[in-house]
Amino acid sequence: MKKTIFVLIGFLFLQTVVAQDTIKKSRPKIGLVLSGGGAKGFAHIGVLKVLEKAGVKIDYIAGTSMGAVVGGLYASGYSATQIDSIFSNTDFDELLQDYIPRASKSFYEKNNDQLYALTLPFNKLKIGIPIALSKGMYNYSLLSKLTHNVRHIDDFSQLPIPFLCIATDIEKGDQVILKEGYLAQAMLASSAFPSLFSPVEIDGKLLIDGGVVNNYPVEEVRKMGADIVIGVDVQDNLKDRNSLKDATRILVQITNLDMIKSMKEKQKLTDIYIKPDVTNYGVISFDEGKEIVKTGEDAAMEMFDKIKTLADNSGSYKVNRMKVAQDSLHIKTITTSRLDNYTRAYILGKLHFKNGSKICYEDLKTGINNINATQNFSRISYTIEGKEGEDELKLSLTENPVKTYLKFGLHYDGLYKSAVLANITQKKTLFKNDVLSLDLGLGDNIRYNLDYYIDNGFYWSFGLKSRYNTFNKNVKTDFRDGELLQQLGLNSINIDFVDLTNQAYMQTVFIQKFLIGAGIEHKYLKIKSDNLGTINPTFENSTYLSVFGYAKYDSFDNKLFPKKGFLFSGDIQSFIHSSDYNKDFERYSIAKGEIAFAKTFYKKLSLKVQSEAGFTIGKDSVHFFDFVLGGYGFNMINNFRHFYGYDYLSISADSYIKSCFTLDYEIYKKNHINFAANYANAENGLFENGNWLSKPTYNGYAIGYALESIIGPIEIKYSWSPELRKGYAYFTVGFAF
Repeated sequence: MKKTIFVLIGFLFLQTVVAQDTIKKSRPKIGLVLSGGGAKGFAHIGVLKVLEKAGVKIDYIAGTSMGAVVGGLYASGYSATQIDSIFSNTDFDELLQDYIPRASKSFYEKNNDQLYALTLPFNKLKIGIPIALSKGMYNYSLLSKLTHNVRHIDDFSQLPIPFLCIATDIEKGDQVILKEGYLAQAMLASSAFPSLFSPVEIDGKLLIDGGVVNNYPVEEVRKMGADIVIGVDVQDNLKDRNSLKDATRILVQITNLDMIKSMKEKQKLTDIYIKPDVTNYGVISFDEGKEIVKTGEDAAMEMFDKIKTLADNSGSYKVNRMKVAQDSLHIKTITTSRLDNYTRAYILGKLHFKNGSKICYEDLKTGINNINATQNFSRISYTIEGKEGEDELKLSLTENPVKTYLKFGLHYDGLYKSAVLANITQKKTLFKNDVLSLDLGLGDNIRYNLDYYIDNGFYWSFGLKSRYNTFNKNVKTDFRDGELLQQLGLNSINIDFVDLTNQAYMQTVFIQKFLIGAGIEHKYLKIKSDNLGTINPTFENSTYLSVFGYAKYDSFDNKLFPKKGFLFSGDIQSFIHSSDYNKDFERYSIAKGEIAFAKTFYKKLSLKVQSEAGFTIGKDSVHFFDFVLGGYGFNMINNFRHFYGYDYLSISADSYIKSCFTLDYEIYKKNHINFAANYANAENGLFENGNWLSKPTYNGYAIGYALESIIGPIEIKYSWSPELRKGYAYFTVGFAF
């Protein structure tokens, strides 16, 4: 009897095991198709949330464009909630503009940062237009970091969920199925929307958005092995003329023409077809992400009963929950594609790390941004491959065939008045890594700035500069400690000011942060006034020879409206020779320094604190190079300095100390209101007599409004000082030059 019972129990157990194994084997493989649609692809996240809620295990994913991005992240191990959080914390304005942080730019590039309103390539005497709004590097850096855990998997079938995505070979018009390689690169290629993002080169093929040829890869997911297909379609239907009101909608309509015609057949291959209502959204409606995600949830919930029948009831199903490993890379080797015009040292100097470095993705992003900021490369890509337990960084750089650019800007301020800026920039003029730039300001006062620079990365770099400035202005200084004004009984004097400065210099980056340099300068200075009566109208007409040295650090995120960062600048200049028009020159030196920081409170309220000082070293100084304070918005040459509350060039002395506090509130995107207070002591021998520690002699305040426009900042400020009877209004347009 006992033997019979044991046999029966064994038989029943065997039946149960076989039944469970049969259930496991019979569970249908579920494929997921995610179409392209730009920002409308946020709806995919909502659908994934519902699939997770229903307990549906996805076995294969195929996606195009935004569907490739969402699908690739899901396939690499993220949950729908994690992907939603990633997108919610992404600045899509910066993504579309290929935002390059100012801190990532070299000191040379920072000097030219935020100067021109328009830049156009100029090749073979023809003006061109950029190939796209963005190279997509911001997007690439983000995707590389997000796929860190699977960076060494080059076969997408080995991802936590097997995955493929679709791209378009722009040269042949063929579909390209991306199912191996570097995942971030494949996702970027599939989502390279024409005109918004540059094409991506993979294995010699130039690839763009897969939506051009196949925006709904249902056949491909079937071939992967899917028995049942869930498809999410966020494509637009054909729109009438009333809806085609911007370029992106027209481009989407063009790319969707063939796809819409084929969707009926593709829909037949889909077992559960989900069509979120995204008719009110466009491909760049990223600021409405939450609402779009909700449309995906709503559409999936309408199909919930059907979806629930596909739930994995084996008890083994778990929602994805990516555990992000330590954000670090051990760079064993760095390889670069062959370059004709730029050296390896130049590239490594931009990356700021070498073979054997341990870095984080922020370091990698900064290095790639440094390379991108040079504009020397039309395409930039990289892969991170495994090598002996460490990482090999393979850089693929395509040199920009355009070496000449035309740049334009305009400016108005109360000192130089109005001017149109025209610039021509030429890369590789004489040597590798060099750049030649000529600015010409045409308007009330003609100016120019010529700059030739050889950037040698980690090694010493060399440059030549030539600058010409001129203006006519009633000012309250005579550059003679007030002697001439007192003699004439005047409060101000009308002067014609001419400055021609030429420099040769060398500089390098110290501990990858500080710029240090030295050089020699030749300057011609002429100052005259035609309203001096019988007095000689020319009171300066000399040339000067000097040597100088400097150290700089600048991590401000914005040149004019910084929200964070730190700035330090210090330099010393020794005048060693002069043609000495006034027969009173003696050798002497000028030292000056500036320190500033910016910090943001409550997201939109920023505080900038700035302190600066300068003094002369020697018995007698040339008063024409004294520190002259007053006014705002002009290009500060020589020792002219801004100072609120006073008219342009009102306060002069051979020594000064100044502090300024600025509160800036961004009331709306790129619209600012600000309040500033500045205080200064300025007199000859200020630091010798100890008066620099006394109560400030000069005080000034300003309140203003600023708009960051396409042509540069437009600012209006009203300033006043307790020491003066009247206030002053400063109005500026465009970037100062």
